[in-house]
Amino acid sequence: MSNDISTSSSYLDSLRWQEKQAASKDKSDALTQEDFFSLLTQQLSFQDPSKPADNDQMIAQMTSFTMAEGISNLNSNFEALAASMTSNSALQASTLVGKQALLESDTLDLNEAGDARGSVVAEKPVESLKLRIEDESGQLVRTIDLGSQPAGAVRFAWDGKNEAGERLPPGEYKIKAEGSTNGEFSSLPIATFKNIESVNINGANGIIINTKEGAVRLTDVAEIA
Repeated sequence: MSNDISTSSSYLDSLRWQEKQAASKDKSDALTQEDFFSLLTQQLSFQDPSKPADNDQMIAQMTSFTMAEGISNLNSNFEALAASMTSNSALQASTLVGKQALLESDTLDLNEAGDARGSVVAEKPVESLKLRIEDESGQLVRTIDLGSQPAGAVRFAWDGKNEAGERLPPGEYKIKAEGSTNGEFSSLPIATFKNIESVNINGANGIIINTKEGAVRLTDVAEIA
């Protein structure tokens, strides 16, 4: 007993109808310039000969269509530009991982090479500027005298040694800055270099860098090293 495959005309016609329906769905519903001129031709053919269309109105219609088409093309170009900029931002952001960002912090990271750097932010000229470096238990391990400094960012570097000249293990240390301004001693804000662990592309907020201190926008970073 053989199996029969139906090849009736009605069945084939139904398949062709489905193909036509699928093809019609793929076409854009947007009006093109050819559609506009076709409509314009129809409008001219059906106009009243005793009351022909005003030239100014015809020009206004053509101008409106041209402007609408131009705006549509401009939007498409902007979308392509935005996508390209996002890709470029992601590529640039990936190169930041593993580098260091200068962020305001009260801790100082001593690396394996025995080096730690940062800046003291002085809004006014300061005298007798001193740095106090403490271990995780709060014990003072090193004092660095920076003397008198002008207003601005005062760079400093620590070689990782204590007062006795002994090299301390790598890790995180607490740091404080104190100085005299107009005869009054006060604490000053400090920015230190933190390792960039990862980055995010966050739309309107741009590039977000992540360190163990938390997340911060790239535009808020003073320096990348």
